[in-house]
Amino acid sequence: MHDKKKGLGRGLDDLLPSTDWLQNEAVEVFYCAVDRLEPNPFQPRHTIARDDHFQELVASIRQSGVLQPILVTRPADGGPYQIVAGERRWQAAKAAGLSEVPVIVRETTQRDALELALVENIQRRDLNCIEEAQAYHRLKTQFGLTQEEIAQRVGKKRATVANLLRLVHLPRAIQEDVLNERLTMGHARALLALPSEEAQLRARDQVLQRNLSVRQTEALVQRMLAAPTRSRRPARPFRSLESALSRRFQTKVSVKRRGDKGTIAITFTGQEDLQRLLALLGIEPDGEPSEEGGS
Repeated sequence: MHDKKKGLGRGLDDLLPSTDWLQNEAVEVFYCAVDRLEPNPFQPRHTIARDDHFQELVASIRQSGVLQPILVTRPADGGPYQIVAGERRWQAAKAAGLSEVPVIVRETTQRDALELALVENIQRRDLNCIEEAQAYHRLKTQFGLTQEEIAQRVGKKRATVANLLRLVHLPRAIQEDVLNERLTMGHARALLALPSEEAQLRARDQVLQRNLSVRQTEALVQRMLAAPTRSRRPARPFRSLESALSRRFQTKVSVKRRGDKGTIAITFTGQEDLQRLLALLGIEPDGEPSEEGGS
């Protein structure tokens, strides 16, 4: 296989650059029956919205055909061609009544397939934030990429990737709410500040029942964080400070004072959450080891 371009964030044009690439690389370009194609099993997008933009694409394809070939790979067992990039065009072509579409056959690894599908969807803004977070998580856990490597491949800041990765730690029910647009990313980020799944789900129930806005959800979370517990109740000024700090860092923060001294404890849920907090504090780890392989 040829050397794959590393800067996927620069665009799909870097992956399918020119007709010179077709002449120099071992690829096949031909028309394939639409029923001989199947979706990419690594496709991060769960559904394709049949909205006005999709209908415009259908009308364009009905008028002019599929102008950009669909990138596919052939599975080892000789089955249907698997779509690597271009599933939305394939679905629109079927809706337009086309019997065949132009395809480019290119051998890819599983990681390539996930990266290509992820980048295509991010550039077209087709992904829900949970779908994007799950794709990043898969690149990290299944393929061993660090946050920095993921950020380089999708053309985003590392802090953005870190914040999205935190969403996969939410309870499954809340992730489903965001996927189904019952909650927004703003709601999800606010709920992350609560210290347990139980508390997050209790807050989520109130948000849905009362149809709370993101700002109202943030206020609800602040009240829950400030509520007294069975443990020793801190002085009121510190409860207020704890709420403000928890809101700022989007995680549980505790403040304890002994005489003129005291401690501020900031909770983190994993290595990437620690990296996010360090970035918020303006601290750059100096070559310290990490679970992500020195990300």
